[in-house]
Amino acid sequence: MAESRKYVFSFGDNKAEGDATMRNELGGKGANLCEMVRLGIPVPPGFVISTEVCVHFFKNNWTYPFGLREQVDEALKRIEITTNKLFGDRHTPLLVSVRSGARASMPGMMDTILNLGLNEQTVQGLVEMTGDEHFAYDSYRRFIHMYSDVVLGIVDEDESPFEAILDQIKKARDVKADFELSAADLKEIVHKFKELVKERTGKSFPESPAEQLWGAIGAVFRSWMNERAIEYRKMYHIPEEWGTAVNIVGMVYGNLAENSGTGVAFTRNPATGENKMYGEYLMNAQGEDVVAGTRTPITISQLQNEMPPIYDELHRIATTLEKHYRDMQDIEFTIERGKLWMLQCRTGKRTGMAAMRIAIEMVESGLINEREALMRVDPNHLNQLLQPLFDIEKKDEAIQEGRLLAKGLPAGPGAASGKIAFSTAAVERYLAEGHPAILTRIETSPDDIRGMKHAAGILTQRGGMTSHAALIARQMGKVCVVGCGDIEINYKEKSMKVGDLTLKEGDDISIDGFVGEVINGHIDSRPSSVVRRYLHGETVQGSQSLVIFDKIMEWADH
Repeated sequence: MAESRKYVFSFGDNKAEGDATMRNELGGKGANLCEMVRLGIPVPPGFVISTEVCVHFFKNNWTYPFGLREQVDEALKRIEITTNKLFGDRHTPLLVSVRSGARASMPGMMDTILNLGLNEQTVQGLVEMTGDEHFAYDSYRRFIHMYSDVVLGIVDEDESPFEAILDQIKKARDVKADFELSAADLKEIVHKFKELVKERTGKSFPESPAEQLWGAIGAVFRSWMNERAIEYRKMYHIPEEWGTAVNIVGMVYGNLAENSGTGVAFTRNPATGENKMYGEYLMNAQGEDVVAGTRTPITISQLQNEMPPIYDELHRIATTLEKHYRDMQDIEFTIERGKLWMLQCRTGKRTGMAAMRIAIEMVESGLINEREALMRVDPNHLNQLLQPLFDIEKKDEAIQEGRLLAKGLPAGPGAASGKIAFSTAAVERYLAEGHPAILTRIETSPDDIRGMKHAAGILTQRGGMTSHAALIARQMGKVCVVGCGDIEINYKEKSMKVGDLTLKEGDDISIDGFVGEVINGHIDSRPSSVVRRYLHGETVQGSQSLVIFDKIMEWADH
């Protein structure tokens, strides 16, 4: 029998079949997981299905190359040996996550499924293994929700039908947070989720873990060609023929107990460039909770008080990774019952201001040279320093008039005024009429990518500084305020309530991405300090952006 090519690369237990140089085959996520294992960093065991399989999949009518299934089975066995768990087992079930990973980082553009392998039998095994029925059914309802969305395509325009069921039961039980629901509530949710799947698809939710796994692998490959991924590739000139890899990793659980949690951190501040670890986490949560923006997380500095040894270890790993890759890193981690696991590292997306400050400070510390620093600054970064700011007097006047509506988290610096737009279609409509718009969402999802691109600014009711909205806004250089809990958005009525005041779609608001303020009405802006100095010939004192701009220009002249 002809031997098949190698399509599957395993990692874990201090050994890895790939490394950081293999981005083309393994995608950024897979290559970096292998590299972290080689650096002795704690990473759960897993394997990567190469980008070559994705290319084959689309060229051959959604079929897989010869030998792939056997290689996947073999790699799954390795995870079973390392973890002492068995995939699909009634007593010690192994669950896995299935995630995409292209050569170039495309945050949130493709699909992720967690807790794969759960069914009516294995959920009982999870209860036996952990002694925690609440955790087992919480994991099960999350899995059904993600799998139904990603693989079965059960999605509605504005709100997920699964979120609607969850909210309905939370209301009935008079609780605010998911984790306040009882195990009995979660069982009821699982039952209702399955009824919804049957109603929408005419079939029962798949019980076979093998069927679930191949369903998820196919869905991740197909997500390379979904609308939002295509839109993102156009925006950042990523070739279609690269394809994506699929990463399958043994689950570690941030929702297992009070001493479990999950978070996202940057080795430096991605908005300002300050050399200080920056990020957010949630206790008793799973990874998607932090980046999806459904709960507003806690800042990473709090982890130092809550779990000092974990914070110290995370800080040590962050420093190691930044030195190793010689650039600011964006890292995802999970804490399972007091043990830290790293789930991802990649070069962090940043604002123009942050890009230049980080480049300058890395030259000063000897990590990179001036030439490398200049290569890391693209024209769009410089352009961000030329954007206008609010006229301070006009803004103060607005606040004194009582027009300050709310405060959120300042996720993307700058100043923007425009019409409230609750959808991409509304943003594009106002733009066609010659009006800037502020994309205003409960939380953004990757499907909002076009609206984010065309909006003057982005405002979200939920989510933190590392949520999808914040990440994409910084990369695009958009003004962004997130986690603005005082506003209440109603998509059906196309309205936004703040206290007793109701604003409608089309009303003007202003957002300040430096401090997170949301102000009613339009505020005049003034040119940035760089424009005032070089185009208007004014003397400008104490402007950090001017100092940074001058330094980059001086190096460019060399």
